[in-house]
Amino acid sequence: MQRITITIEDDLLAEIDAAAEARGYQNRSEIIRDLARAGLQQSSEDTAQTGPCVAGLVYVYDHAARDLSKRLVQEFHGHHDLALATLHVHLDNNNCMEMTALRGDAGEVRHFADHIIAERGVRYGRVVMIPTGAGKQAKRKQAHRHD
Repeated sequence: MQRITITIEDDLLAEIDAAAEARGYQNRSEIIRDLARAGLQQSSEDTAQTGPCVAGLVYVYDHAARDLSKRLVQEFHGHHDLALATLHVHLDNNNCMEMTALRGDAGEVRHFADHIIAERGVRYGRVVMIPTGAGKQAKRKQAHRHD
C-alpha cells in the first residue's frame, strides 16, 4: 500500500468525516479508498458510452480562482460545436454554478466535460450523458415489436 498526501477543503473533509461516521468507517483512509473505487467504477461506466449524445454538464466553481473564468471561456470557445446553451447562477459571494447543455459524439462530450471538471477552482462537477444514436432507436423499436 502507498501513503499519499492530498489537500482537501475543510467543508469537503467535514462531509467525508460525517459520511465515515454515519457508515461506521474506522478511519478516513477506508472511506476515501471506497469513494475512490466507486468514482473509478462510475467513470469507467460513463466512458464506455459511444456515438451521438446529448448531455447536461453541471459544475460549481470559485469565481475568484486565478484566471479560472478566462480558462473556462477558452475551453468553451475551443469546443463551441458541443455547447448549446449555458445557465450561470451566482450561489454566494464566492461560488457560481453553471449548467450547460451539450450535443455531440459521446467521446468528445466526455473529454470536454472532464477538462472543465478538472480545472483548478472547479469544486464539483458532473455530466449526465444520454445517447441519441440511431442504433439505440432501432433497438428500442425492435424490442417493442409484437409479431
